[in-house]
This record gives sequence, C-alpha cells and structure tokens, in this order.
Amino acid sequence: MSTTLDSPRVQGTLDRLFQDAGSGDPRIIARVLGDWERRGPNPDPERLAHMFADAYLPVSREVGRLLHLLAFAARARTVVEFGTSFGISTVFLAAAVRDGGGGRVIGSEMHPEKVRRARQNLEESGLGELVEIREGDALVTLRDVEGPIDLVLLDGWKNLYLPVLRMLEPRLRRGAIIVADDLDLAPDDLRPYLEYVRGAGSGYGSVEIPLGDRLEVSCWHGREGEA
Repeated sequence: MSTTLDSPRVQGTLDRLFQDAGSGDPRIIARVLGDWERRGPNPDPERLAHMFADAYLPVSREVGRLLHLLAFAARARTVVEFGTSFGISTVFLAAAVRDGGGGRVIGSEMHPEKVRRARQNLEESGLGELVEIREGDALVTLRDVEGPIDLVLLDGWKNLYLPVLRMLEPRLRRGAIIVADDLDLAPDDLRPYLEYVRGAGSGYGSVEIPLGDRLEVSCWHGREGEA
C-alpha cells in the first residue's frame, strides 16, 4: 500500500531539498561548531540562528522514514517539532499525519528566512495545510501548544532539548514518542537531556538508535503516582 511519501509531489519536493542540502557548504557547520566550542555552554540562540541561516542541517532519508513510521504507528494527531530549519523532517512528519487521518504538525524556527522557505517547501509538497511553523524562541512559541501531544522531534539547539521537553511534558499523552536527533553533535550539551530520559523514575523508556548522527527515541509512560 502506498503512502503520502510515495506521491510524486512529496517525493519531488524531498528530492530537491536533499539535493540542495547536499550541495551546501560543509564549512558552515564546522565554523559554527568551532565558534560554539570557543564560547562555551549556553550559546546565544539568536547568534546561532544567524550563523546557521544558510545551513540545511537535514535528517537523513533513513531518519525521515523512521520519523514517518513512528508518527504513523502512534497515530499522531499533534506533533511538535523543535528546530524546523528548511522543513525536510517536517515533510516526513506531515506525511505521516495525513496518512493517519489528519492532525497538525507545529514547528518552531528562529530565523525568519528559514521560516519563509520552510513554509514554501511545505506548500510545494502539498502538505502545508497540516503544518504551522512558529517563528521565534521555542521556549516562548511552543509553550501554549495544546495537548495531548503524540510525538515530539527535538532537532534544534542541543542545550535546549531538556528545557523544551520539560515544558511540553505536562501535555504529553501516555505513550507519546520523543525523538532527539544528533547525539553525535555537542555531547556535553546533550548529557543532561540523556541523563534525564534514561534515568530511573523519569517516566520514560529510552533507547539509542544508530541512524544518521544517532538518535535517542523515548516513550513517555508517566511517573508513578501521576494520573
């Protein structure tokens, strides 16, 4: 049985985006990561957004297909994405929402030009009506997302994974899936997040998956004594 991912319109958009991403300048990421290391923890989000303005930072096709499978299997109707960039992962998530019968993907992105282009890419794919991309600091723009939230993709600044998750946590439905991308990048910034979701009594089951830059996939099952 074919899925929305198999449609010519979606495949055409993804092919173009992956081609564009592959032709980008790899020195951008190296330069930004070097700047990040020199400046230490808690880098300024607006500075990072400006420095990454031309970087695609895409998930791989394999990771995209995994996101589609997870969202479809969870019958996700409300998906939250921290770090939309140009919208490649968003296409995979929105396709899963359509295949599951409808819903919404709420993305977040700080850089205005990336927001504009991501919206264009979603419209080109035919999935724009399922997606809302909120511009600005995710700790502000995502704090009023209504639950229940079925799936969360964390793919923005690594030091904000834990604050964003904890902000959204009260609205996670039991069984919600949380995917954290890029474990190979900024491991020191990700350590608090990984300790949290892997910790005893955290309310999560969690496993590392060696795809792309490595993922942590967690499932919220709630804490003892909580409703």
